Amino acid sequence: QVQLVESGGDLVQPGGSLRLSCAASGSIFSINAMGWYRQAPGKERELVARITTVGTTNYADSVKGRFTISRDKSMVYLQMNSLKPEDTAVYYCNVLWGPINDHYWGQGTQVTVSS
Repeated sequence: QVQLVESGGDLVQPGGSLRLSCAASGSIFSINAMGWYRQAPGKERELVARITTVGTTNYADSVKGRFTISRDKSMVYLQMNSLKPEDTAVYYCNVLWGPINDHYWGQGTQVTVSS
């Protein structure tokens, strides 16, 4: 099993930047991919970005060119630039773990983009 703890959520003005961090602990050697999802009020949770153990990344179309995901051992980061009000959501760290890609989730961190 894996435990995930996020940090970095905050209130930021449109056009600003934030960096989210997620620390994984436990059986991290069986992690296949790490990523970030987000859920805005009244909307479904959606994949924002994911990075595999070999460094392959994929992004939601809405964040391409603005967000960058990176990983360093048991940490995963999401650098968010040119933030827009529509980026406001709770952001969740996620890992795909083990032979059948079980999902593990963090507790979420709030990102609010508003003037």
